[in-house]
Amino acid sequence: MPHRAHLFSLRIGHALREACITEHYGAPRFTRDLLAGITVGIIAIPLAMALAIASGVPPQYGLYTAIIAGFLIPLLGGSRFSISGPTAAFVVILYPIAQKYGLGGLLVASVMAGGILVVMALLRLGRLIEYIPEAVTLGFTAGIAVVIATLQIKDFFGLQLPDMPEHYLEKLWLLIQSLPDFYWPSFVVAAATLAIMLLWPLLKLPVPPHLPALIVGTLVAVVLNQSGFSVDTIGSRFSYTLADGTTGLGIPPQLPQFEWPWLQAGANGESIQWNLRVVQDLLAAAFAIAMLGAIESLLCAVVLDGMSGKRHSANSELLGQGIANIITPFFGGITATAALARSAASIKAGAESPIAGIIHALVVLLGLVALAPLLAYLPMPAMAALLVMVAWGMSEAHKAVHLIKTAPRGDVWVFITCFALTVLFDMVIAITAGIVLAALLFMKEIAAMTHVDDVTDDGRIDDKKLPENWRAFSISGPLFFAAADRVFGELSTLCTEQQHIILSLKEVSLLDAGGLSALNKLIAKCEKNNTELILTDIPKQPLSTLAHANIKPIKGVLRFYLTLAEARRVVVEGH
Repeated sequence: MPHRAHLFSLRIGHALREACITEHYGAPRFTRDLLAGITVGIIAIPLAMALAIASGVPPQYGLYTAIIAGFLIPLLGGSRFSISGPTAAFVVILYPIAQKYGLGGLLVASVMAGGILVVMALLRLGRLIEYIPEAVTLGFTAGIAVVIATLQIKDFFGLQLPDMPEHYLEKLWLLIQSLPDFYWPSFVVAAATLAIMLLWPLLKLPVPPHLPALIVGTLVAVVLNQSGFSVDTIGSRFSYTLADGTTGLGIPPQLPQFEWPWLQAGANGESIQWNLRVVQDLLAAAFAIAMLGAIESLLCAVVLDGMSGKRHSANSELLGQGIANIITPFFGGITATAALARSAASIKAGAESPIAGIIHALVVLLGLVALAPLLAYLPMPAMAALLVMVAWGMSEAHKAVHLIKTAPRGDVWVFITCFALTVLFDMVIAITAGIVLAALLFMKEIAAMTHVDDVTDDGRIDDKKLPENWRAFSISGPLFFAAADRVFGELSTLCTEQQHIILSLKEVSLLDAGGLSALNKLIAKCEKNNTELILTDIPKQPLSTLAHANIKPIKGVLRFYLTLAEARRVVVEGH
């Protein structure tokens, strides 16, 4: 029963217990975890900062997220290889919250989302991810990628746009109108960074491309700034004020501090004026954050299982993600979930257990304290180029193209619907519409599989010929609401022409309330037209449904026999 134990287990620290207590954990495995944690920590530092900026908050809050959530989730969760922190998928949800309610609203929504994730874990909803079709996940992730890439155009080209419109098409039109006024030094920095990220993998070196790309981009920006041009950097864009009144540029070189999320500044720099409308808005956003966090973390865990041959506990992972997202905002961290690219890099670097994720968080902490002054030199165009590559990676364009080329037409429409709604509206609408559309198309296909065959003269059943006023039919497929009305409607037309009908349900796998209602209509029509109906070969589930509905024989109208052959024999001999 090991599979079922992992499927339904719910305990804090499931992955850590499995990897480090149930299995032998010694120095060789710790060494591999140490190297993997250092590698991923180096990757996470610029990514965490870039994703925080893209989410509408200063870069240090991304580092706080990678430190606190990156430490807690591997400690408490159910996937041994997941590396958690801020991710690109959340940008489309977090950015509007930050614009409307500031950091305080964003942190409160994150706490709410953490609570929702904990409830999902307690309700054992971890396996619901299996019910989301691939066309839906590919559609909304591709849509998110397009939105993220679009948001980077401003810094990539150095456009001077103080305010961006709320709706995507308005943003896109404004960006297109502003492109002729692009600032070439910013573009040069972004292009250099992007070129290194694209070409570096060709060298097949163990160093991830983010680091050399950002170093090259930073050097180009320093040269341009020294030459009299002005390329935006983290230091020129962001500043901080410490508790003792000390001010500085860039990010503060200090540990995350405990603060009540609801007391943090709103969009206008002042405390949020709490009322029912604000709580409702943030609760709706929290639900979207929780749903996306669950989908992202569990999809990541499934992929990592395939890469490693291990198994995760879905409910324990949701529990760890939920607890971490409740705690992290009290230390300034924004929403976190498992990041597939960083997690895959961890496995490729030799990770053995959740210890690698914990070490990754400590490396980010060390980077915050020791490298804060240097991080201020990172140019904003280089960060934009980094996020363009992140968006391309998460788009899974090759899978989307393959789906469009090979999938049934219904799946293609589901993908297009989710993609368009994600870009034009938001992810919650997209996922909801996508799942509903996928379900309707699935029901349509299943309903089409249910059919009626005339077996009146089928010699494979017996060689006895039925009397002239008798017909025999066999139903194949599920008799649920989407199919039953059609099937029994077809049969009801015979009630005015035939005096007797034998109906075999041998190939009927399901009879639901809709199917039962349609059957009752057929029986009523038979009674009205003096047509006798015989039901045979009733499987267990339909038989249970008929018994629960108290469907009994009616003299001259409804009879039951075990098999079609028996019913035919009785009819022939009785006639």
